[in-house]
Amino acid sequence: MDLDKSLVDDSSDAARRPVFDATITPHRSLGQHGFRIVMTLVCLASVVSSIPFVVLGAWPVAGFFGIDVLALFIAFHVNFRHARAFERIVVTPLEVFLRKVSHHGREAVWRSNPAWTRLEKQADEDYGLLGLTLVSRGRSVPVAAALSPQERAGFADALGAALARARRGPDYDPPR
Repeated sequence: MDLDKSLVDDSSDAARRPVFDATITPHRSLGQHGFRIVMTLVCLASVVSSIPFVVLGAWPVAGFFGIDVLALFIAFHVNFRHARAFERIVVTPLEVFLRKVSHHGREAVWRSNPAWTRLEKQADEDYGLLGLTLVSRGRSVPVAAALSPQERAGFADALGAALARARRGPDYDPPR
């Protein structure tokens, strides 16, 4: 029996082709450009506000304005460091792959077969979808913690559909 190699390669590629591929990053409303503008305005406001105190001889007050600017800078620095964290979820017919990278750069990888993986939802009627967990063979891992409850609900629908599609296999063509 002679197998056509191109057919074998096509089915192998289809099994490895992602059904779902998403990267989740924490939301940050202020970018680098906005940070520069905010810090410039805060520095200017601190200098202008401290001038009357220096003229009146209460020069230590200017130092406290400087400490406030430094504290704000440190808070933004910590915020930007936490923005480096991300989660990447890839679902193929052969594997569910989750890679979590913390803001410290620590990486955790979780792999599972989509046939044995289910998505558990923790919902509250007042607040919406509070948490998502991927569960497989007694192991579980929380996902999409950086999303709001509304975003998490949409993500859960898409991931659940991808898991169902991956279970059916790469050759499944849904009826129209």
